[in-house]
Amino acid sequence: MNISIFGLGYVGAVSLACLARDGHSVIGVDIDQTKLDMIASGRTPVVEEGMVDLMAAVVESGRVRVTSNAVDAIRDSEMSLICVGTPSAPNGSQDLSAVLHLAADMGHAIAEKDETHVFVFRSTLAPGTVEDVVRPIVERASGKKDGEDLHLCFQPEFLREGTSISDFDKPPFTIVGANHAYPIEKLRKLFGHLPCDFHATSVRTAETLKLCSNNFHAVKITFANETARLCDAFDVNPFEVMDLLCKDTQLNISKAYLTPGYAFGGSCLPKDLRATLYMAKQRDVDVPMIGSVLASNRVHVERAVEKVLLTGKRRIGLIGLSFKTGTDDLRESAMVALAEQLIGKGMSLLVYDPEVHLSRLLGANKRFIEQHVPHIGSLIREELADIVANSDVLIISTSNARVVDRVRSAVRADQIIIDLARVPLSPPWPCAVQGLCW
Repeated sequence: MNISIFGLGYVGAVSLACLARDGHSVIGVDIDQTKLDMIASGRTPVVEEGMVDLMAAVVESGRVRVTSNAVDAIRDSEMSLICVGTPSAPNGSQDLSAVLHLAADMGHAIAEKDETHVFVFRSTLAPGTVEDVVRPIVERASGKKDGEDLHLCFQPEFLREGTSISDFDKPPFTIVGANHAYPIEKLRKLFGHLPCDFHATSVRTAETLKLCSNNFHAVKITFANETARLCDAFDVNPFEVMDLLCKDTQLNISKAYLTPGYAFGGSCLPKDLRATLYMAKQRDVDVPMIGSVLASNRVHVERAVEKVLLTGKRRIGLIGLSFKTGTDDLRESAMVALAEQLIGKGMSLLVYDPEVHLSRLLGANKRFIEQHVPHIGSLIREELADIVANSDVLIISTSNARVVDRVRSAVRADQIIIDLARVPLSPPWPCAVQGLCW
């Protein structure tokens, strides 16, 4: 393929060298003449093992040329990879000046071209940037339409400095955010040979995934470092602790607990977080990320309260009370916390949970209810039909399929479902269904 690459920093230079190595003709574009001169002479603008020899080889092959002229580069290529920088502005937002300037150049260039052109953004961008910010500029400058005469896509890169050549050749996956089949197939032709799964998704999802991935990496690093500080205070080997933690691929290093849903609760997580924070405070160990977890969890409960209040309804039915489906454990249940807040807001509340029978509660579970919501007994109904018949808003937190199906068959068109458990939307519900964050 004939490819142009805009921005010859780390990602752009490595991509140029690797794609030319793979047999593609590549045009490197940058406003920095020094970078252009270095590549033109077979030298690399980035320092990394393997790049010196690779750049020299691909330039000698004749498959690489460089220019500062965007119009020429787009005219002579069928696809452009956009790798310009998006550094932080003083207020923390992304500085899009390079992207916006390039968007206008892209539009002017494509105006002079008859063939369809594919623009693939690889720079980290906030969700909606390609469609809401870049697309209007390109369409206005070109007089053409995205999806017809040109295609705007987003393909996040996962290159780490120091290992970017091997990361280019063996990525964790290939993600292509595009709104049409044509650019997806073009990118499959370019990257489909790599030894990983190829996933096509929306442009916005791909933009979000890149940010989410980097945030998750930062969270993991910070968790390991906060754990190390705690271990140091207790004279424990942090490398042994983290090595053993990673050996659990069923819960720790897995998809477990990584599905969006409602707030956590139960007899373990909240109390162990508090114990950890107390021990850290005793030994003057600062663990701000771990220390923010419970506060973030409370925000999720408050979001559910806000969802209910925005309905303007006051008769609320709570379906599911325990901290997890399939148990009657009410200790530190986020649903109990939700019930407390709704009662405090003056809501008329009824509760149904097929597993919870107050007469059978024992020990700590019984003491928790007596301390936090002693009047919960007067709100619980044994029959689900009573809850549905006497509520305007139904909050579903249970994933019990039988209960969910019974609710679906009984609800009225004028009722509102607030979904905390990601209930199946097929078959369709006869009433409005609002997810917590979806």
